[in-house]
Parts: sequence; C-alpha cells; structure tokens
Amino acid sequence: MRNRPIPGSSGRVRAMSLLGAPVLHAPCGEVTDFGPSLAVLVEDMFATMYAANGVGLAANQIGFPLRVFVYDCPDDDEVRHVGHIVNPVLVEADGITVRGPEGCLSLPGLEAGTPRFDRAVVEGRTLNGDPVRVTGTGWFARCLQHECDHLDGTVYTDRLTGLRRTRVLRAARRAPWARTTAAG
Repeated sequence: MRNRPIPGSSGRVRAMSLLGAPVLHAPCGEVTDFGPSLAVLVEDMFATMYAANGVGLAANQIGFPLRVFVYDCPDDDEVRHVGHIVNPVLVEADGITVRGPEGCLSLPGLEAGTPRFDRAVVEGRTLNGDPVRVTGTGWFARCLQHECDHLDGTVYTDRLTGLRRTRVLRAARRAPWARTTAAG
C-alpha cells in the first residue's frame, strides 16, 4: 500500500539509519522542548516515511534519539490512522497474539513473521504538549508496538527466535544496503 502525503507538508527527506546503527539500538530520550524544532522534525519524519513508502517511522530511524514517532497506517478494517506521538508509552498490549509479516524501513526489503498483540494503546503528547491516547487493532496495533519498540532501542528482529531470526539476519548481512553501510 502506498501512503498519501499530508497536504501542505514541506518536510525534507532525511537519511535512514540502517540495522546496526548505534542510534537504533539504544533507548531514546524524552522530548522536553515542544517548540518549532519539534514541528520541523515531525514534518521531516512524515516526508521521509512517505518517500520510503512506510506506514510508521521513529525519530531514531533518521538519527534523532528522541521519543517521537509518526504513522499513516490502516487497521484491519482499512480505516486509515494518521498522526504523531511525542513521548509515547505503550500502556496496553493485549488480545490474541498474531504472528504476521513485519518489515522495517531500517531493514529495507526484508520481513519476517513477528508475534504482536492484536490490540495496543499508546499514550503520549502532541506537538503542543497536549495529552493524546491512541488505540489500535490489527495492523495498526502492530505498527504502534513496532514504533514504541524502536524508541526503546529494539528492532523487530530482536523479537524473533530460532530459524526466523537466523534467516532475516543472514538476509540483512547479504543485503546490498548492508554492504554499502559497512563500506562507508
């Protein structure tokens, strides 16, 4: 599914941090400045997510170790959810556990069956510091959990075990982007 940009967005596309980048493997810091620079970061995050045809993006994926993520993701009923959350906290994750295909913009072209709860609730703040609570089910719940994981320094491959983990990490080592990253 290709996402549609937010009308009027003038953000710039940022370089994506790829698997192995230290910023992806450490917890992100809380946002304390809710000023104009945060709004620019969120705009840039949306622009980068859309350019990569993603459904979610955490700030550390573009090199900013801050607790912020954006999303433009459908749920299982094809209802589109678009927004951002600053200082998100996953307060509920429940329901059945579904092992579904999961990918990541920081591991382009790869995916693996990853277990996630079918319902998730995230609380945080808006750009203005106002409280926000987002509830997701199905695919959108998976997105919320995935992005919260990023901000805690966890990549979806960290949730895999056995053969699934071995296969996706082997594919990551062999990916053209991994060779480019290692060389540079």
